[in-house]
Amino acid sequence: MDQEIFKLAEQLGRLLVVLNYSVVTAESCTGGGIAQAITEIAGSSTWFDRGFITYSNDAKIQMLGVKPETLRRFGAVSAETILEMTVGALNHSCADCAVAVSGIAGPGGGTESKPVGTVYIGWLGKGQTAKSCRYEFTGDRYSIRQQAIKSALSMLIEYVNH
Repeated sequence: MDQEIFKLAEQLGRLLVVLNYSVVTAESCTGGGIAQAITEIAGSSTWFDRGFITYSNDAKIQMLGVKPETLRRFGAVSAETILEMTVGALNHSCADCAVAVSGIAGPGGGTESKPVGTVYIGWLGKGQTAKSCRYEFTGDRYSIRQQAIKSALSMLIEYVNH
């Protein structure tokens, strides 16, 4: 595992333990990479509630409650979908905060408005409003996925810190 990702997961775990919070993940393009990084940390069962790998649109609908209309209108890789994924992950778990990722890792699948490397990351805490951010990563499929995992963990650390 990438050392930077491991260190970010450790840092997240330390913060969540201090706050007595737990986290849930909802992942599409990262294929469970965030959950894998988290579960590499000994004792993560005290602060990691669960992870959803919702690679298909059907999984997003069935497991997270993403609206079919949202997927039709905006696509799986959109702020609207990532916000619904984030809310769904939190609502379908016992966690205190959630992070969600959806993107185009490539090498195909990109468009002019959403090129390969386009990734949306969302986060949410109980009683808060879901937020999202769009990224445009570069590199091959592996590199894009690694960048998305690092960014998701970093974003969640920043959110939990504030």
